[in-house]
Amino acid sequence: MSQKTTIGIAALAALGCTAGAFYWIHSKGERRFPEVVSAEPPGFRQPAPAENLASVLARKSSTPTDSKKSVPPVDAGFPLKAGEILEYSACVSKVSSVANLKVQVAGRGNFAGKSAWHLQAFAHTQNPLRMVFELDDQFDSYSDASTLVSLQYEMHLSERGQKVESVQRMTATGKEPAPEGATEARVLPGTRDPLGMMQYLRYVDWAKTPEVRGPVYDGHKLYEARAKMASVSENVAVPSGKYAATKVEIRVFDNGVELKDAAFTLYIANLPARTPVLLEATLPFASARVELVKAK
Repeated sequence: MSQKTTIGIAALAALGCTAGAFYWIHSKGERRFPEVVSAEPPGFRQPAPAENLASVLARKSSTPTDSKKSVPPVDAGFPLKAGEILEYSACVSKVSSVANLKVQVAGRGNFAGKSAWHLQAFAHTQNPLRMVFELDDQFDSYSDASTLVSLQYEMHLSERGQKVESVQRMTATGKEPAPEGATEARVLPGTRDPLGMMQYLRYVDWAKTPEVRGPVYDGHKLYEARAKMASVSENVAVPSGKYAATKVEIRVFDNGVELKDAAFTLYIANLPARTPVLLEATLPFASARVELVKAK
């Protein structure tokens, strides 16, 4: 097995539910890693576990306004569930279980004065691949609660003994300097990172909006993702069970030019939780299936 194929197989699990992440993983061997910076997530404050929406609103109404200490407005936002954990297994070119992936909603809190979701993904290669390519990666996203637009994106990478820590604060204007321990990433308004985009696609009303477009920043480069509903109900069988799912085809564009060597299809269960149950990817070096194993 060539090194290029091995790298692709190992990394397919790293962010298996997002097209932009797939292309980044395939290409990152040819790119420079970002600068090494602090792994601390500046500016995030988790709400108290017992604090519910009613108590937050009551506290807000009884607390004097202070522009420097005020809690950001509470909004309905996206119906994510704090504590949700989705576990996936990656199969590549008919080789099963080469890597596993965990995607979780760590919680919701105040990030840089805004209500935000903290989203995470963890990827690990499994034997026998792990014996030749050891990968233990973690990704963190702090995304606006009402839009899932990226506020900060982090990559904590450990691959074949090489460790890289990257913390990037998003800005569309360049007027919000990155805090200590983070670097500034200039992006277009409305840019999401791969984790935020995956969660966003779950809750699109595909019956009313058959296609959505938006910028995606993968930690290295800005792309445009175009997602289009292909079918309202497809039968899907994965380790976690059988589902009727909405089929969404995703294309990725670089400076307006479609990446012809990559194609992605996401299947979202037609259940209230709107769980992504399967991602199929066709890449230059392999085809892959990222399948839901367990949902907590």
